[in-house]
Amino acid sequence: MMKKVIAVSALAAAAAATLVGCGEEKAAGIEPKIYTDSLFAVMKADRTNYTKLIIKRLGPAGAGAIKPDEHWKEYDNGALLPAQMFRAGAEAVSEMTDDFTYSLQSIWPINSQNAPKSPVEKEGLEYIAANPGENFYGTEQLGDVTYFTAVYPDVAVSDACTICHNEHKDSPRTDFKVGEVMGGVVIRVPM
Repeated sequence: MMKKVIAVSALAAAAAATLVGCGEEKAAGIEPKIYTDSLFAVMKADRTNYTKLIIKRLGPAGAGAIKPDEHWKEYDNGALLPAQMFRAGAEAVSEMTDDFTYSLQSIWPINSQNAPKSPVEKEGLEYIAANPGENFYGTEQLGDVTYFTAVYPDVAVSDACTICHNEHKDSPRTDFKVGEVMGGVVIRVPM
């Protein structure tokens, strides 16, 4: 489905370029939806690959060479959990640009700081949980700035995800299955 979205986005961009070539008024920048869809494609690929190729392959269920743990710094072979790796990336990006922000959130957060903080985030997370495979798009006013806010499903791609969440002492939900929506990636772009 994501490939289809990107393909449609590429066609839209090509169509816009054609219109400009025919003397039409030049469009101002990339559409927020195309921008956030593209960002999410990169984030999803990185997150999935880290989970499957590093945590699953080298962790306790694989070679046992690393110890994925929320307290990873306490171990010589400790490794960040996928959610922690995602947060580290978001924090690093926020130091480089304010053109967008992103975070991993859930209506069933293990860590309360990953709960939705705005009505649009909450609406988006509830929407993607109730409508598997669909994204949510909205706008919101925070302070003096209007944002385009997109929420994408974060799906359990491995039993490493479901086991960790289902067995964590602070998890408010303990029946996740591989393939289910566990939360969402929230991307916010100032307009």
